[in-house]
Amino acid sequence: EVHVTGRRILAIIVDSLLIGLLLSPFTIFGTNSGGSMSTSLAVSQTLIYLVAVLLYFTLLEGYLGQTVGKMLLGIKVIREDNGEVPGLGTAALRTVLRIVDGLFGYLVGFIVVMASAKRQRLGDMAAHTLVVRK
Repeated sequence: EVHVTGRRILAIIVDSLLIGLLLSPFTIFGTNSGGSMSTSLAVSQTLIYLVAVLLYFTLLEGYLGQTVGKMLLGIKVIREDNGEVPGLGTAALRTVLRIVDGLFGYLVGFIVVMASAKRQRLGDMAAHTLVVRK
């Protein structure tokens, strides 16, 4: 069952909230009394956030086929060819392409998913994966 678009949307919202919550101490403790931060600190925090996001999706989907959001919503990522957990390389490819799929608040990914017969975003197409009901 690949018609899980609504669940995918809710899962990315859950994952985004979780990542934001986990990384919020970096932002809170990085500001001065005026509420601003230096450019180098802002760049460092952005890099930490980017690495954390890449690791979160790559490790969880690579090893388990699911992020926390996907677990809560009963969906998982599988390889198209054998239905197994994607593995780290495949999950890393999916994750890197989130940069494109995530443009304009995931509008690019949403349009591609809706236009795809298998409900795949660009990352799924490149990595040959599907998101299915668990």
